Amino acid sequence: MDDRAPPPGVDPLTPSVARMYDYFLGGTENFAVDREAADIILAVSPDARVLARANRDFLGRVVRHLAQSGVRQFLDIGAGLPTQDNVHDVALRNAPDARVAYVDNDPMVLVHATALLADNPSTLVMAGDVRDPLSILCDPDLCRHLDFDEPVAVLLLSVLHFIVDDDEAAWIAAEFAEGLPLGGYLAISHITPGPLSPDTLNYGRAVYERSTSQGLAFRKPEAIAKYFAGFDLLPPGIVPVNDWRPDDPAAQERSRAPDGSVGVGAVGRKTAR
Repeated sequence: MDDRAPPPGVDPLTPSVARMYDYFLGGTENFAVDREAADIILAVSPDARVLARANRDFLGRVVRHLAQSGVRQFLDIGAGLPTQDNVHDVALRNAPDARVAYVDNDPMVLVHATALLADNPSTLVMAGDVRDPLSILCDPDLCRHLDFDEPVAVLLLSVLHFIVDDDEAAWIAAEFAEGLPLGGYLAISHITPGPLSPDTLNYGRAVYERSTSQGLAFRKPEAIAKYFAGFDLLPPGIVPVNDWRPDDPAAQERSRAPDGSVGVGAVGRKTAR
């Protein structure tokens, strides 16, 4: 990316969480400033790449399970840069009639996703900010693409930990939950402090404070559980992402971060308003 002019609206001098994540996953859609910030994280938490990959694999298993269970509509909030096995790839492979909407506020994500999916009528790419759930849920294009009278799966994967204020993060989760019909699904993944030292946690926060997210919040599983009020958690509940319905034990262990860093995930089905 460094030899190309950035797309309109993209700041190549401020680290972007989407581009840092792309770098962690081995992608090339990032700038030097993103790699430098990500390398600082890797210096104190060498398994950040392992966690990114484990989170991506969690996404694939969640979408596959829900598609095989009859869900045909997916709303991916904070979708990030396109990579292998995006939500629509997994969903359409398991349910050819599935529809997917991608939402992000990063202009580079929107440029790449729109170009990639321009000829795919099963997908919608739209600008939106997770901090304003109603503007997303009430968007006319989204409401034409997805039918909120039928089950929809909202994916908030590696998003809420960039909302530093606890009350705001809880409010965001509640707003998206409220927008779901009974029988809809909410999937969340989130970083937790795990056994990392306070110094390491503070170092990581400082890096992200200088990024487009302007912060990072480590929350414990009991705090994340509150996001699922009114939902029945699918087994095995809130667990490290690599322990959520793993495909095989060997892959499960390969995706476990040796330094003890923990990203947890869960999926819930809405059963109450």
